[in-house]
Parts: sequence; structure tokens; C-alpha cells
Amino acid sequence: MNVWNFARSPASVLLMIEYGRGRKIAPPALLKGSQLTVKQLADPDFTVLATQELVVASNLLKLTGHEADLGLKVGLSYHLSAYGLLGYGLLSSATGMDAMALARRYLALTFTYVTIAFRRAGQHDVVTFEPSPELPEELRRFFVGRAMGATCRVARDVTGSDFELAAFDFSYGAEAGGKNHVLGARVRHNQRANAITFVHAQLERPLPQANAVTAAMCERMCNELLARRRTRLDIVSFLNEYLTAHSFDRPPQLKDIAALLNTSERTLKRRLQEEGACFRDISNAVRQARAQALIDEGRLPLKEIAQELGFSDLSSFSQAYKRWTGAAPSLAR
Repeated sequence: MNVWNFARSPASVLLMIEYGRGRKIAPPALLKGSQLTVKQLADPDFTVLATQELVVASNLLKLTGHEADLGLKVGLSYHLSAYGLLGYGLLSSATGMDAMALARRYLALTFTYVTIAFRRAGQHDVVTFEPSPELPEELRRFFVGRAMGATCRVARDVTGSDFELAAFDFSYGAEAGGKNHVLGARVRHNQRANAITFVHAQLERPLPQANAVTAAMCERMCNELLARRRTRLDIVSFLNEYLTAHSFDRPPQLKDIAALLNTSERTLKRRLQEEGACFRDISNAVRQARAQALIDEGRLPLKEIAQELGFSDLSSFSQAYKRWTGAAPSLAR
């Protein structure tokens, strides 16, 4: 599963906003730079891009002063209702094993940015968590911790309050003020993998709210929802829309777009190459189209059009326009 291929429910961003309120952080401060508003997030049909959620998470880290084990604490605050249809499906599954299988099939309907693997180890089950390599380094611990905390919380909500861990392992070092125990297990740091371990028998028990009809209905609806949300984050379309809607005091820079998307310039360049595109060509095409529209409109003098498009002077704009069209902008007007 590629987390970048799916639009997401606003529930996860709302949970971060709620956590921020507990730290006296105003929602607009958390949403800064994400192009999201509280009003949008209140719409149940609204969807959030993965990159927008990354911006909010980055803001939360900074505004809390990089609070120790922040991701883990946020994940442990999750509840089943945050997962919508999937949450009801988990609750109505026959056993914990069935719920686990359902969660793995529809992982894209959760808010994870990590790869989650499940294996048996004798009488125990081990779930490991590996961050996406495309995540910025400073956010990897946050999202790993959040996924681990959310998994623990969901497992207890689904199977019962007596669900406990045998081990909780972090590959990261300990932080002052971090969590010491999670669901009865001591948090061990500097381990080989990020993993939670628990007795397998805990997942074999019948669930108290099991309902085969409800479970089947929820799975069918989850499948339909997944199909609607499956949407490759088309970088070319995003760049065209973004560059068209913004004015620039200098030529658009790839590094600025990478910062907006909370990713590296190298990653963004690679994703453009995968789509057979080049940032310079996209930028030039957008600026040419805007230049032509402004020239045809006839409202602004050529010098102001040049400034609007990020050119340092009229001469630079004229030379670029000649390269694009073969004629001087004065002749086009």
C-alpha cells in the first residue's frame, strides 16, 4: 500500500487539533501552511491529502516544543469512531483475528504513514511498524509512534479492556518525559525494530459485539469508499493548479514547492520524473499561459505583467516570451 495514493478523512487532522487544544494551541496555528480550514474539516465529505496532514503534524511537533513521544501520545488518544465505517467493521467482527485481517485489508482507510507487518512467534503475535522512506526524517518517529499507539488503542477497544502487551519496542532512543509503559508493557528503546508483541490467544476470543451481517455490510462499504478515495497524488496537476493561482516575486523554485509539500527537493524531482514531467517545463507552460491571458486582457502594462510572473525586469520577460512563442510580447499585444 502506498499512503500517498489515497485521499484521507479529516478525522486524523481533527484529532491533532483536539490534542493541540489540550496544549493551548489554537487550530489556525496548527493548520498554517496546510491550505486547510476548520470549516473544511467539519464537512464529513471533505478529504485531506497526505501532504496536508504532514504539514499539520510538523506544526504540532514544533508548537509543542517537540514533546517527548508526541506521536505515541496522539495515537493512544484515538478511538474507534475516528475510523468511521472501518471502526464499525472492526467492532462487529467475529474475533480479534478477523478484526486484524479487516484492518490489514483496508489499511488505507486509516491514517498511517508506515508499513505494518504481522507475524506469529510461537504463542505470541508480533506487529512491526516501518516508516515510509518518503517521510521527512523529523516526522518518522512521530508517525511510527502514532501508528503504534493507535494500534494498541484499537486492539483494546475491539477485544476488551483486559487486552495487554507482552512487549513494546522502539528503535528510537528514550526521551525525557516520554512514555514508560503502554498497556502493561515497559517501553524498550534502541531496539532492532518498532514492534508490539502480545499473546495470540487474546485475538481468538469471540468479540462481544460481533454481528456477521453488520461486518459484511461494513466491509462492502469500506471497499466502495476505498475505490472513491484511491487517487494518485498527481504532482503535475497540483503544480499546474498551484502555479496558476499564485503570483511570484521571482521565478518559481522547485525547493519552495517541496517545502510546501513537506518533502525533499530530490523526492519531488523523482516523482515528477515518474510522471514523465519536468518542473521547468511545467513552470514555463503555466507562466506562458498566464502571460498570454494578461496580454490578451490588455489591462496591465507589459512591465507589470513581467513582475506578476516573477521576472526581474521587462527585458527578461520579453526574452522568455520570444522563446515561448517566437514573437515579442509587444507584437502579441
